[in-house]
Amino acid sequence: MPDLARLSTFAGLVALVAPVALVAVLGMPSLVGRPLSERATGRACRWFIALGFLATLGVFVFMLVTGDRHVVVNLGNWVSIHDTRESAHYHFAVKFEFDRLSVPLALLSFTLCGTIGAFAVKYLHREPGYNRFFVLFSVFLTGMVTASLADTIETLFAGWELVGLSSALLVAFFHERPAPSRNGLRVWIVYRVSDAALLFAAVVLHHVTGEGDFDQLMGAEAWPYGRVALPELQALGIGLLLLLAAAGKSALVPFSGWLPRAMEGPTPSSAVFYGALSVHLGAFLLLRLSPLIAVSMWLALAVVALGLTTAVYAYIAGTVQTDIKSALSFASLAQVGIIVTEIGLGHWVSFLWYVALAHLLSHACLRTLQFLRAPTLLQDYRILENAIGDRLPRPPGPLAAAPGPLRTRLYRFALERGYLDTFLADFVARPFVLVFRWFDRLEHRWTAFLNGTREPAPPPASPADKLKQVPELAEQRP
Repeated sequence: MPDLARLSTFAGLVALVAPVALVAVLGMPSLVGRPLSERATGRACRWFIALGFLATLGVFVFMLVTGDRHVVVNLGNWVSIHDTRESAHYHFAVKFEFDRLSVPLALLSFTLCGTIGAFAVKYLHREPGYNRFFVLFSVFLTGMVTASLADTIETLFAGWELVGLSSALLVAFFHERPAPSRNGLRVWIVYRVSDAALLFAAVVLHHVTGEGDFDQLMGAEAWPYGRVALPELQALGIGLLLLLAAAGKSALVPFSGWLPRAMEGPTPSSAVFYGALSVHLGAFLLLRLSPLIAVSMWLALAVVALGLTTAVYAYIAGTVQTDIKSALSFASLAQVGIIVTEIGLGHWVSFLWYVALAHLLSHACLRTLQFLRAPTLLQDYRILENAIGDRLPRPPGPLAAAPGPLRTRLYRFALERGYLDTFLADFVARPFVLVFRWFDRLEHRWTAFLNGTREPAPPPASPADKLKQVPELAEQRP
């Protein structure tokens, strides 16, 4: 069936081009100062997302009809470096693969982005940043489709970056207020740590295997039954880097503090990013490279331990939340922790990788519905209380069953959100900002030196001034 195979490859290319075209259609008019109208923006979102969904669905139907395990769309080598002295060769191939793991996530991305896009058209009606939201929204969709369908770790990294950039910018969507801007900075800093870990893992993977292609790395077997021809120690090292990347992107412990802060963005972005898709991208990375987990038992134990710790932490912290979006964010985090645990247990029972994928898809759909329902749920709650003339009874939480001293400590731990905000501020965000401010000062001094001007050295900072060096990170948790 050569004609049918070419048709499926063309459909796969259409699925990849559709979100990129949406970015161009929405972004180019904005760059020249003539953004599209609200009606045209909504129509463009519907048409291009529907086109991408139908194309991906067409590839899926082709795979079912022909029994093919994957469809590859190869756009060729964009970078090729050959070192004749060391007989080394590096190539950056832009390849995409439609298989039993990537197709469900791509279909989910198109479906949920289409649903949330239709919701946002009315929710953000006459909002000053209406067009800006949809441009960033389309960038996010492009990143999700790129990451989910990537067949090389470099291509996955490109999608990973687009998702992180659009997520952080939409957290700071209401930039006229200081809190969203500060929280967007928090999210961006954690994402930088995650991105660095993924990039380092890609470099090490190329160094030890000579390949960045998933289909070559995992062998001829279809996911999840591929096997990596790596020693256990190397698989453990690469796997731990990937686990660090997944922890930052999916807000696993100890990076969980940024997730409730990310609720500063509009409700549609909270739903699509931190309820449905973005928060699951770290789990998807672990699923994609699950053959590494199959090689190393210690890596599997680390994944299980991190998942269980995150689930328990999110459950305890979620019991004392007083606003609905924070409560939903911790509920999402608890489920993501369970999904990660299932992925780790797949080392012993590979069928659990299918369970983790089904759990991811179903949880994303449920949490999207809950986030979109959140703005009206509180109003319905008040109407019901007014109708009965009293507050609705609230049963005691599970922490109330703990013994007295332990209950007090657990409540303090939950109210402080496990002190992870303090950890992120003192050991991640503050050092990150201070280092880059130092580089900024160094750049200014070199510029002044090269221009032949002299810049007076700043006076030594007092201890009180040092505490104020990062004012945007000094505020208390909201």
